[in-house]
Amino acid sequence: MRVTLWGTRGSVPTPGPETIRYGGNTSCVEVEGDDGTLLVLDAGTGIRRLSAGLPSPLSRVDILLTHLHLDHIQGLGFFGPLRRPEVEVHIWGPASTLFSLRNRLSRYLSPPLFPVYIRDLTSKMKLHEITENTFQIGEFTITSALVVHLDPTLGYRITSPSGTLAYIPDHEPALGPRDFPFDPRWTSGYDLAAGSDLLIHDCQYTAEEYQSRVGWGHSSIPHAFTFAEMTQVRHFVPFHHDPSHGDDELDRLFEKQIRAFQPAYVVTPGIDGSIFELNGHAKSSS
Repeated sequence: MRVTLWGTRGSVPTPGPETIRYGGNTSCVEVEGDDGTLLVLDAGTGIRRLSAGLPSPLSRVDILLTHLHLDHIQGLGFFGPLRRPEVEVHIWGPASTLFSLRNRLSRYLSPPLFPVYIRDLTSKMKLHEITENTFQIGEFTITSALVVHLDPTLGYRITSPSGTLAYIPDHEPALGPRDFPFDPRWTSGYDLAAGSDLLIHDCQYTAEEYQSRVGWGHSSIPHAFTFAEMTQVRHFVPFHHDPSHGDDELDRLFEKQIRAFQPAYVVTPGIDGSIFELNGHAKSSS
């Protein structure tokens, strides 16, 4: 399993000299199986760069959306295979009690917000609404589950013969109890992440920032490190960086947290363009 980060920023794209190393694109991760199966996790602005490097011919690609906040779907209309009639594009996303996945995506993929209607995209598009599901795509066994974040939001556990990836980019596992960590049975996202080889997880706020943002659906850096420890992951990738945190500040924040926490797992902060190879364990390169 080959995992490539194409967008690691949260909330809003942040291009500029202060974000050149970590990157300014919003959430998008490519997962390629040993059998050639291709998954795209979220469709933030990073999906445009991912799209430019996809092979041709291409018969199928699956996009797994965690939720429909704009920073996770903003790049969807710029995904090249959506305009290729020979390609099956499967889009998986959280079910809603009010509107279908197609209707909700159409709110963005239509004028005046976008110049093209979703119905005019020429690929063989198939939409799948999911909640607590386990399903198979190629070599990957995928488990989805609702996690603590505003609006219906999923996390994913993706397993192949070469390893397990947990992807929970928007998540507030510490919401509710006075002390964190607490009983794993009542911890949002625990079963998705437990024992995974690679965990990509929300790490948006400092501990100080979190105090005024409780209930906003995102994790503090200390809480994210604690979540990685309690789920006993092998390799942790802090993700969904706050748009106000530049490269130098992120370096300082993660170095400080690693020194203080002394984690038993490997920590590699999420940087656009980073690649992780899972062959029984996760190795990173860039």
